[in-house]
Amino acid sequence: METKNIMIVGVGGQGTLLTSRVLGSITTKAGYDVKLSEVHGMAQRGGSVVTFVRYGDKVNEPIVEEGQADVLIAFEKLEAMRYAHFLKEDGVIIVNDYEIAPMTVVTGNAEYPENIIETLKQKHKVVSINAMEEAKKLGNTKCFNVIILGVAAKSMDFTEQQWLDVIAETVPPKTVELNQKAFAIGFEG
Repeated sequence: METKNIMIVGVGGQGTLLTSRVLGSITTKAGYDVKLSEVHGMAQRGGSVVTFVRYGDKVNEPIVEEGQADVLIAFEKLEAMRYAHFLKEDGVIIVNDYEIAPMTVVTGNAEYPENIIETLKQKHKVVSINAMEEAKKLGNTKCFNVIILGVAAKSMDFTEQQWLDVIAETVPPKTVELNQKAFAIGFEG
């Protein structure tokens, strides 16, 4: 199998690391060679967090080069715009239609860009979901990242049951049911 390149981007505290652990686990269980790499900016201060997950028959390095990502999972739409240049020509961006103002916007030194999703759609295949609203319906906004993972899973090579099994093994035991419901919202939606 040709190497698949997944990139997960977000803001500190949004669950990019949990998502990468789920991806790493499902690809390893399927028998692939897997490489993970995490790049932390000012994560604890709301800065960018980037995780690369590469899997295939033989993966030599963990970093996804610009123009090589098959799937870009973005937990915040400005982060999707910031990292869209990593996407392959036929890749897909899965984006949470949600805003978290960076420090430059909070301090008044910059403005949050308008029409980000529409701008991204001009050059890329984009699937957007307001996962935060969906998570609120489940009664816990912390599971929004698993909803987005469910949407992204449709662009990968694993069954819904494989995903649900790995989620059950990866998330804290008391959150398994909630996270499996969240995944199903994205996967089946």
